[in-house]
Amino acid sequence: MGRTKPSKSGLFEILFQIGRIGQMIGETLYYILSGRVNLKETFKQMTALGVESIPIVFVISGFTGMVFSLQVSQEFARFGAAALIGQILGIAIVRELAPVLTGVVVAGRAGAAIAAELGTMKVTEQVDALRALGTSPVQYLVAPRFLACVIMVPILTVFANLVGMLGGYFIAVYQVGVISEVFYEMTVLYLTFYDVAVSLMKALVFGIIIVTVSCDRGLRTERGAQGVGDSAISAVVGSMIAVFIANYFLSAFFFH
Repeated sequence: MGRTKPSKSGLFEILFQIGRIGQMIGETLYYILSGRVNLKETFKQMTALGVESIPIVFVISGFTGMVFSLQVSQEFARFGAAALIGQILGIAIVRELAPVLTGVVVAGRAGAAIAAELGTMKVTEQVDALRALGTSPVQYLVAPRFLACVIMVPILTVFANLVGMLGGYFIAVYQVGVISEVFYEMTVLYLTFYDVAVSLMKALVFGIIIVTVSCDRGLRTERGAQGVGDSAISAVVGSMIAVFIANYFLSAFFFH
């Protein structure tokens, strides 16, 4: 008996998905760059996906900065190096923690909302109705959400940087006893504009990843209400995994 050749359906499926996502991104960029995007819907999505996420970002980034400062301060104080807390905190928050935590928050909140909303429209045949009316679902549904995420995730990261540093500052100064001026000088001395720029660049990439995965999962929803829930979960999990993977490669590239 001859050997059965291994199936290539898995590889074809992966290539098909990559092509489909690439086509969606290309169409989205075309509509955005040509000015054919609904600005009213974009501002609505910016409020829903970005502004309403600010309290969560404040709480998570603030307490993360406080915990990080508390742990580092205790160890550094043993060796008489408490003055370096500002330097270490600034690098950790700006380079890694703020953009990643913001990406996780947006993926968990906005990603699920996008996938569920588009999934509901898909199973109720509203997406098919748009096509029947000669309207592109990518232009009407994806482009506003894409533009909103690209704008709001970096803005949320700026807030996360500020709040995370502020939380770490209060712990270092008022609990550990680091002199306020020393904390400030060490932070300013070692934290450069390059670090801030890369932090925002990471946030931009994370925003693109989250909205792309979420929209793709939503527009592929099947099997009614159960499919909507599955799409929301898949969007959140897929976005978070992609964010952490992308963060490693971006960090390796920019901070090698």
